[in-house]
Amino acid sequence: MAGHIELGIIHHIRLTVTDIDRSREFYTGLLGFDVAVAAPEADDPKSDPSYPVLWGGCVMAKGNYLLGLRPVAAKGDRFDEDRVGLDHLSFGVESRAALNEAIRTLDERGVPHGEVRELTSFGICVLPFRDPDNIQLEITSPL
Repeated sequence: MAGHIELGIIHHIRLTVTDIDRSREFYTGLLGFDVAVAAPEADDPKSDPSYPVLWGGCVMAKGNYLLGLRPVAAKGDRFDEDRVGLDHLSFGVESRAALNEAIRTLDERGVPHGEVRELTSFGICVLPFRDPDNIQLEITSPL
């Protein structure tokens, strides 16, 4: 039997969204990502329809995270973690104080969120919330 593949960190995640502008604003404005690469407009000479690597979307960066947004979902489609695929995406913060600051920021921006759950067996606290396409996101801190 062959051995297992030695993996490093997760390189990137790409989310399928319904509205690229709305999602880009959410991830840059609320979570502090910077757009690293954006797809050129379809009529731009640099746009190559034979290799749509960005699918009309963008790649954003924040520290070691690379997050892509791909606007190919039908308008009105909503994420459902009970379908095959992604369940949720969790971002870590350094402390419970940073988690509490995240709660204040979400409240100030009117972003609905759940209650902080203390998962003592894992040594973490988790704050769930959702992006504009209903993708469940979490902010996680040590207890």
